[in-house]
Amino acid sequence: MPNKIQAEFLEPNINIGISEKDRKIVCKGLSKLLADSYLLYLKTQNYHWNVTGKMFQPLHTLFEDQYKEMAEAVDDIAERIRTLGEFAPGSFTSFLKVTSIREESSIPTAEEMIHNLVQGNEAVVTTARQIVAEANECEDDVTTDLMVERMQIHEKNAWMLRSMIASNKTH
Repeated sequence: MPNKIQAEFLEPNINIGISEKDRKIVCKGLSKLLADSYLLYLKTQNYHWNVTGKMFQPLHTLFEDQYKEMAEAVDDIAERIRTLGEFAPGSFTSFLKVTSIREESSIPTAEEMIHNLVQGNEAVVTTARQIVAEANECEDDVTTDLMVERMQIHEKNAWMLRSMIASNKTH
């Protein structure tokens, strides 16, 4: 039983047709997606600031477009977690415990940046795809819609990045 102070801050029961157990499962996945997205956002912004070489201008612009979109996305993901009744993780310590994105500690070449961001975008897609399965199982269409949107954006980001370093071979 919560004490008087805790009782004041308890949220009313959530009755949106998704059980508490299912909401917790979905939120666990969303927390991983939030961590992946935030680490990818930070990496993309870091690369935007520090890219050099012949591809500076197009990469600088592309990285900026991508990190700005992700800044809004992390807010949407965190707000979905809150809507489902859980607290969103919000520290690097909590993110690093669950993310599949490796934190960047050096300044790679422009081509390495592209490769790293392709891998990061694909990791976000993979995480979102896992959440779709969980959200579908508990009929959480709102989370499914958010995941489909995230997958579309990150698949396109990965494609655009891969296209910048693709060989000119015809198939």
